[in-house]
Amino acid sequence: MPNSNFIFPEIATERLKLIILTLDHTDAVFKHFSDEDVTRFMDISPCKDKSEAEEIIRFHIEDTGCRWGIFSKSNTDFIGTCGFHCWIQGEQHRAEIGFDLAKEYWGKGIMQETLKPVIDFGFKHMSLDIIEATVEQENDRSINLLQKLNFEREPELRDQLIYFFLLREHWGLTF
Repeated sequence: MPNSNFIFPEIATERLKLIILTLDHTDAVFKHFSDEDVTRFMDISPCKDKSEAEEIIRFHIEDTGCRWGIFSKSNTDFIGTCGFHCWIQGEQHRAEIGFDLAKEYWGKGIMQETLKPVIDFGFKHMSLDIIEATVEQENDRSINLLQKLNFEREPELRDQLIYFFLLREHWGLTF
């Protein structure tokens, strides 16, 4: 089990600021996850009330990883989330990465800009050996993004999902 004293910092990129989600972000999380286009390929239904947004935030607070809110530097809008969950420290340190983005920001390179420093943080500061991701078969955008980031696709589906993994030694080979 990860160290409960582990600190997940703010992360900044050229256009974005990533801030660990707290219950102070409930309104923004509710608005974001109320959009069925955002939740379409997730294992949650669109939020119907703020208590569901609080549940999402609490899940990530209590999980063994973290979840950053993604904020635009230009207008401070909340535009998505990303982070690690199921962080396992054992013979091989591993965690699953997850991400989502408001549809008005799709196709602008935002998630690739977000995930590069997040993945880098996972390997350098969380000492991850493997980062995993699961994607629904119809989610072409996420599949393409993971492939651009050097994730390898497992040959077999599991629970009708595509499994991807990125090994520490393959990170950054094309950057």
